Amino acid sequence: MTTLNDVAKKANVSKMTVSRVINHPEQVTEELRALVHAAMKELNYKPNVMAKALANNRTQIIKLLILEEMDYVEPYYMQLLVGIANELDKHAYGLQLVTKRNTQIGDSDGYIVCGMREADYEWLNTLEKPIVLFGENTHGYNFVDSDNQKSIERAVDYAISLDYERIIFVGVDVNEPFAISREKGYLSAMERHNKYVSMFRLENRSKYSAAFVRENWETFVPNTAFICASDRLALGIIREVKEQGGSIPEDFGVIGHDGVFLDRIAYPYLTTLKQSVDKMGAATAQLVLQKINASGSDQGNILFDTELKLGGTTRLKKNQIHT
Repeated sequence: MTTLNDVAKKANVSKMTVSRVINHPEQVTEELRALVHAAMKELNYKPNVMAKALANNRTQIIKLLILEEMDYVEPYYMQLLVGIANELDKHAYGLQLVTKRNTQIGDSDGYIVCGMREADYEWLNTLEKPIVLFGENTHGYNFVDSDNQKSIERAVDYAISLDYERIIFVGVDVNEPFAISREKGYLSAMERHNKYVSMFRLENRSKYSAAFVRENWETFVPNTAFICASDRLALGIIREVKEQGGSIPEDFGVIGHDGVFLDRIAYPYLTTLKQSVDKMGAATAQLVLQKINASGSDQGNILFDTELKLGGTTRLKKNQIHT
């Protein structure tokens, strides 16, 4: 059986260095970590997880709390779970999915929290272990999220580059940081382009955005682009514009936000700002482990750029091909 000494000899480092790489990776350089991990892989050395946990007074468990309703149709949270779980596995950590009312069942080393709303923060403040949020917040918690403001700015810039004259923003009607940031992105870009602002807030369901188009159809003129704060809202816009006889993308353009699944079931395929949910999940796992190893101290926030994913709901530029 391969031992710690074998790994140390293979990597040409001390046994203490190997131990630090396994138990306190933040205390060694990236070069040393890579050297030791390569030796461990070559020798097929598996650290004793239970011994590591006992030595560090750890459980090797991270609890994941999802505080909003999950829609079984969308794979958004599945992608997130895969990103988190795969990253935790690299560090010999297990993932436990729990509900709000069961957070105190069993111990853990920290929490990842998703889908929080303003009303949840009083309760979150009672949790004693390190916490990282998946989603921006204004309460001082470290978080990982898309750069929501920059993302919508990019959508507006793109719509204007396609010569759409009127740019309408359809936002999510919640007083939460992600929604506010997306509105700020729209307002900032419209001001920069000296364009007339036209902004609406709706419940995040396609039936409400469809009703919005139906009830206001006579006010919408050709050469209009709808920038939507979610793909759900964009689907309703597409459906009702076609129902009313509007031409997409020639007369009416639609750009969504998220790019997880719904953009692929739209017809035509939806142009959207795609979030890298699996990579964001991995980053969230890394951040909570850093926070645990740093005794809960502040580790900063991580913002991801979104990717403009072209579909058939916006016009083509010259030399441009929809995917």
